[in-house]
Amino acid sequence: MSNQYLRISLRFFVLILIQVLLLNNIHFLGYINPYIYILFILLLPFETPRWVLLLSAFALGFSIDLFSNSLGIHAAATVFAAYFRPGVMRLITSRKEYEPGVEPSISDLGFQWFFMYAIVLTSLHHFMLFLLDVFRFSNFFSTLGHSILNTLFTVLFIILIQYVFYRKK
Repeated sequence: MSNQYLRISLRFFVLILIQVLLLNNIHFLGYINPYIYILFILLLPFETPRWVLLLSAFALGFSIDLFSNSLGIHAAATVFAAYFRPGVMRLITSRKEYEPGVEPSISDLGFQWFFMYAIVLTSLHHFMLFLLDVFRFSNFFSTLGHSILNTLFTVLFIILIQYVFYRKK
């Protein structure tokens, strides 16, 4: 159990460092920026209590906000996605889902399950992030298009990370 907490803590800090030091400085096509830090919320164990999930999401988003000087929008968007995580997990069911030792990852639950799970939660996160960033509904379709492009790009990065670092056991 201690090994699991160490791995989760290490993932928290590594994802923040990668996001802040590398990915926040990369803008594909001028405005597409992958936000892979959400992978931390996606990979938390199924047994994570809701209050720990929300508190972890806030700490993650707040850390990104501190380094990005973004006034709380990452914290709000990450907590928003974490709030809906249990409901999304119930919608996307799997037989192996609640077996002990199973993580919400491609290696444990397969590509189709993880892709649906990641695309839904990342869409929720990105839509809230970009809506709070613009903070008006007058550019709704522009914001929606921006969040869809960023969602696709982020999910592509997340799936690549899953295949590189989380191999079959």
